[in-house]
Amino acid sequence: MKERNIAVSIILSIVTCGIYGIYWFIVLTDEVKAAANDDKLASGGLAFVFTLISCGIYGIYWAYKMGELTAKAQADKGLPVKNNSVLYLVLDIIGLTIIDYALIQNDLNEMNSKVA
Repeated sequence: MKERNIAVSIILSIVTCGIYGIYWFIVLTDEVKAAANDDKLASGGLAFVFTLISCGIYGIYWAYKMGELTAKAQADKGLPVKNNSVLYLVLDIIGLTIIDYALIQNDLNEMNSKVA
Protein backbone atom coordinates (compact mmCIF):
# COMPACT_ATOMS: atom_id res chain seq x y z
CA MET A 1 0.00 0.00 0.00
CA LYS A 2 1.32 3.37 -0.97
CA GLU A 3 0.70 6.26 1.37
CA ARG A 4 -0.74 9.20 -0.56
CA ASN A 5 -1.21 12.81 0.46
CA ILE A 6 -4.98 13.29 0.37
CA ALA A 7 -4.91 17.05 -0.30
CA VAL A 8 -2.51 16.62 -3.21
CA SER A 9 -4.64 13.80 -4.62
CA ILE A 10 -7.78 15.95 -4.49
CA ILE A 11 -5.99 18.91 -6.09
CA LEU A 12 -4.56 16.69 -8.83
CA SER A 13 -8.03 15.25 -9.48
CA ILE A 14 -9.42 18.75 -9.95
CA VAL A 15 -6.49 20.17 -11.95
CA THR A 16 -6.42 17.19 -14.35
CA CYS A 17 -10.21 17.39 -14.88
CA GLY A 18 -10.73 14.01 -13.23
CA ILE A 19 -8.00 12.02 -14.94
CA TYR A 20 -6.02 11.61 -11.71
CA GLY A 21 -9.33 10.78 -10.00
CA ILE A 22 -9.73 7.80 -12.36
CA TYR A 23 -6.21 6.62 -11.50
CA TRP A 24 -6.91 7.14 -7.80
CA PHE A 25 -10.15 5.11 -8.05
CA ILE A 26 -8.29 2.24 -9.71
CA VAL A 27 -5.38 2.11 -7.26
CA LEU A 28 -7.67 2.55 -4.22
CA THR A 29 -9.71 -0.42 -5.35
CA ASP A 30 -6.63 -2.58 -5.90
CA GLU A 31 -5.00 -1.57 -2.61
CA VAL A 32 -8.14 -2.15 -0.53
CA LYS A 33 -8.64 -5.54 -2.22
CA ALA A 34 -5.02 -6.45 -1.42
CA ALA A 35 -5.28 -5.25 2.18
CA ALA A 36 -8.46 -7.29 2.73
CA ASN A 37 -7.19 -10.33 0.79
CA ASP A 38 -10.32 -10.17 -1.36
CA ASP A 39 -10.57 -11.85 -4.73
CA LYS A 40 -14.31 -11.43 -5.27
CA LEU A 41 -14.60 -7.72 -6.09
CA ALA A 42 -13.52 -6.61 -9.55
CA SER A 43 -10.04 -5.18 -9.99
CA GLY A 44 -9.67 -1.42 -10.10
CA GLY A 45 -9.65 -1.28 -13.89
CA LEU A 46 -12.70 -3.51 -14.23
CA ALA A 47 -14.52 -1.61 -11.49
CA PHE A 48 -13.94 1.59 -13.44
CA VAL A 49 -15.23 0.03 -16.67
CA PHE A 50 -18.27 -1.43 -14.88
CA THR A 51 -19.01 1.98 -13.39
CA LEU A 52 -18.83 3.58 -16.83
CA ILE A 53 -21.04 1.06 -18.61
CA SER A 54 -23.61 1.02 -15.80
CA CYS A 55 -23.83 4.83 -15.77
CA GLY A 56 -22.54 4.96 -12.20
CA ILE A 57 -24.68 2.23 -10.65
CA TYR A 58 -21.71 -0.07 -10.10
CA GLY A 59 -19.95 2.87 -8.45
CA ILE A 60 -22.64 2.93 -5.77
CA TYR A 61 -22.07 -0.77 -5.10
CA TRP A 62 -18.31 -0.13 -5.18
CA ALA A 63 -18.57 2.56 -2.50
CA TYR A 64 -20.45 0.23 -0.14
CA LYS A 65 -18.04 -2.66 -0.75
CA MET A 66 -15.02 -0.42 -0.14
CA GLY A 67 -16.37 0.31 3.33
CA GLU A 68 -16.83 -3.37 4.04
CA LEU A 69 -13.41 -4.34 2.70
CA THR A 70 -11.67 -1.53 4.58
CA ALA A 71 -13.31 -2.73 7.81
CA LYS A 72 -12.25 -6.32 7.03
CA ALA A 73 -8.66 -5.21 6.41
CA GLN A 74 -8.63 -3.27 9.69
CA ALA A 75 -9.94 -6.31 11.58
CA ASP A 76 -7.41 -8.62 9.90
CA LYS A 77 -4.58 -6.33 10.98
CA GLY A 78 -5.86 -6.08 14.56
CA LEU A 79 -6.74 -2.40 14.26
CA PRO A 80 -9.90 -0.67 15.50
CA VAL A 81 -12.63 -1.33 12.94
CA LYS A 82 -14.51 1.55 11.32
CA ASN A 83 -17.18 0.26 8.96
CA ASN A 84 -18.06 3.30 6.87
CA SER A 85 -20.04 1.40 4.23
CA VAL A 86 -23.24 3.38 4.64
CA LEU A 87 -21.38 6.70 4.78
CA TYR A 88 -19.54 5.88 1.53
CA LEU A 89 -22.81 4.79 -0.06
CA VAL A 90 -24.61 8.01 0.87
CA LEU A 91 -21.69 10.21 -0.23
CA ASP A 92 -21.57 8.42 -3.57
CA ILE A 93 -25.32 8.77 -4.11
CA ILE A 94 -25.25 12.53 -3.47
CA GLY A 95 -22.27 13.00 -5.79
CA LEU A 96 -19.44 13.44 -3.30
CA THR A 97 -17.44 10.45 -4.45
CA ILE A 98 -14.14 12.29 -4.11
CA ILE A 99 -14.80 12.46 -0.38
CA ASP A 100 -15.15 8.66 -0.45
CA TYR A 101 -11.74 8.48 -2.08
CA ALA A 102 -10.27 10.76 0.59
CA LEU A 103 -11.79 8.79 3.47
CA ILE A 104 -10.71 5.44 2.02
CA GLN A 105 -7.20 6.80 1.41
CA ASN A 106 -7.11 8.06 5.00
CA ASP A 107 -8.01 4.58 6.27
CA LEU A 108 -5.32 3.02 4.04
CA ASN A 109 -2.74 5.57 5.23
CA GLU A 110 -3.63 4.79 8.86
CA MET A 111 -3.37 1.05 8.26
CA ASN A 112 -0.04 1.55 6.52
CA SER A 113 1.43 3.65 9.32
CA LYS A 114 0.18 1.42 12.16
CA VAL A 115 1.19 -1.87 10.60
CA ALA A 116 4.62 -0.75 9.36
